[in-house]
Amino acid sequence: MKPHYIFLIILISQLPAISVADNLILKDLLTQYQQQGASMPNAERGRTLWIMEFPGEGEFKQRSCSSCHGSDITKAGKHIKTGKTIKAMSPAVNAERLSKKRKVEKWFKRNCKWTFGRECTVQEKADFLFYFSNPVIL
Repeated sequence: MKPHYIFLIILISQLPAISVADNLILKDLLTQYQQQGASMPNAERGRTLWIMEFPGEGEFKQRSCSSCHGSDITKAGKHIKTGKTIKAMSPAVNAERLSKKRKVEKWFKRNCKWTFGRECTVQEKADFLFYFSNPVIL
């Protein structure tokens, strides 16, 4: 086993806020992203991306993830276009988060395109996931 995979497994095993099932999903996704070229995930980069504004269209000239989800990922947000409530992103308070790989990928694709105007890179995905699972370290 490669040293960075061992480090990743040890690091993920130290995340007390996530259940064992979510831990396995997170581990699988982060390993997948590393195999696709991502470096070690970084929660601070994830947080920075979360609040960074990107140019939008129409009435939403500037967008960020926090525009809809809020700046505190442990609390519910509200979609700026539809007004729909969005449950907290942190799996520490919302057990549904990071529970299904297919769902995580679906929402990355949809939300990255709407917010960034493009799909997220594997590095951005890894950083977001690490931030979602570690909001208290920042």
